[in-house]
Amino acid sequence: MGEIIEEMAQAMQVINITHLPQIASKGIHHWVVYKQNDATRSITQIKKISGEERIVEIAKMLSGQQLTEASMQNARELLKT
Repeated sequence: MGEIIEEMAQAMQVINITHLPQIASKGIHHWVVYKQNDATRSITQIKKISGEERIVEIAKMLSGQQLTEASMQNARELLKT
């Protein structure tokens, strides 16, 4: 699926929302959507990430909040291809 989306992006703009690291790693740009909560409300935020932040985010997709060296290495490999 990631390769299909990547191929489509050669001819058009593609915006993809995913929790799959294999697909997220194919993108040129990577945005993270998150919520900040206080006592009375939740605020949804979006942040563009790159470099080490992107590796960490892909690793979280692979292994959850508890990062491991294996998930970090796997994230680096996904981003290389």
